Amino acid sequence: MARDGVPMLMLIDDEPAQRRLVAALAARAGWRTLFANDGETALAMLGTQDGMLLDAVLLDQWSPEFDPADLIRDIHSQRPTLPILVLTAHNNVAVAVDAMRAGATDYLSKPIAPERLLAALNATVEGSGHGELRPLTEKITAPLAFEDVVGSAPQFRAALAVAAKAARARVPVLIEGESGVGKDVIARAIHTASPRHKQAMVTVNCGAIPANLVESELFGHERGAFTGAFDRHIGKFMSADMGTIFLDEISEMPLDAQVKLLRVLQDGEVQPIGARRPVHVDVRVIAATNKKLSEEIEAGRFREDLYYRLNVVQLTVPPLRERMGDIPALCRHLLARIAAQPGLRGLGLTDDALALLMQHDWPGNVRQLQNALFRAAVLCDGDALTPHDFPQIAAHLTRRTQSGATALRPRLATISHRDGAGITLFEGDGHVRQLAEIEADVIRLAIGHYRGRMTEVARRLGIGRSTLYRKLAELGIDSAA
Repeated sequence: MARDGVPMLMLIDDEPAQRRLVAALAARAGWRTLFANDGETALAMLGTQDGMLLDAVLLDQWSPEFDPADLIRDIHSQRPTLPILVLTAHNNVAVAVDAMRAGATDYLSKPIAPERLLAALNATVEGSGHGELRPLTEKITAPLAFEDVVGSAPQFRAALAVAAKAARARVPVLIEGESGVGKDVIARAIHTASPRHKQAMVTVNCGAIPANLVESELFGHERGAFTGAFDRHIGKFMSADMGTIFLDEISEMPLDAQVKLLRVLQDGEVQPIGARRPVHVDVRVIAATNKKLSEEIEAGRFREDLYYRLNVVQLTVPPLRERMGDIPALCRHLLARIAAQPGLRGLGLTDDALALLMQHDWPGNVRQLQNALFRAAVLCDGDALTPHDFPQIAAHLTRRTQSGATALRPRLATISHRDGAGITLFEGDGHVRQLAEIEADVIRLAIGHYRGRMTEVARRLGIGRSTLYRKLAELGIDSAA
């Protein structure tokens, strides 16, 4: 830890604008930033007094002649325990694999949202393994149907049911939920199931755009509209005409841009900066936030009239800790996606590893689970992931136990399917669970495994459809589960 308890970050970057942006974001979380223009300078600084006090390195330097893996190996050889974060605009999973095998701790893509950078930096200090490794998610651009969304927990299936009904309409949808729960996944599923699925879905992370550029990015500008506007710029709304625009982290949008967004929703027109007349657009708006907008309204940071325009259909995605039974199926699904990425292969997951993952509380939700699996898959030498492949998760659980904050949940006896899914037989106190609870879990697992195809579920369980629906009612399982 740096002097006076202030964490210190070394930023390796030769772009002044990007350096200022990252330093400002890091300062929000109380970090002090040192700068190095290139790898040679960075390696020299590691041996200085300030270099010895570093808590993390952020590498943001990319060119055809530059191999970041070489610099990462050099830094890692000098300081094996120093976390190294990699920032790039290339969105290349192969690059992420090479960087991590060279010793990188985490991987982030530009433009970077403030909360994602801060979460990654804070994870290096906390040692939680709750980073923001995102290349896999960002590479998945294929249409995603509702039947491909993994999860059988009743509250999650209820949210999907609302989303599926809303998909066929043109009305705005507001998705609330913690960071990492999969709001973007549901947004893509809504677009895929909508009549606009053949048109573009444009994604905008409102928290990743500098405040002074939000209006230009969203609504466009004409040439000469302001200093530096050398060319005409088509905004995101015009790019999404006849399609869908997904406004992620809508709570981060500045108030003046909120006024313009309200006009778009009311009139169906955008006014590019410097334009003489508005332009008509036909865009379906899906917004998402990890904050309670009602609280943002009370604090004066979000317009109430805009909230009601966006909140025509609202759904809340539950955090992963409230649907822990979905973890086996999620692991199976995510490992299959990871295996399809360049440089990676199919891996199994041992029962001990699954038990470890199900003991964690996953503050970063599904995204954190994906990050942990991706990191483990990159570094695994065997054919299946074991507890040894998740050292950060294991260390976090050990620290939590030693601190007395929360005891580890006892390892529960399960009936395990060969793909890793499991049914818990015993309570934490060692007593057998009630038969109705076990039966409900079996039905939920079957619904998730067969993607909600109820005829197939009933056939595989050896009961009729009417019996299945009767059991859903008796056991209190939502029909969307």
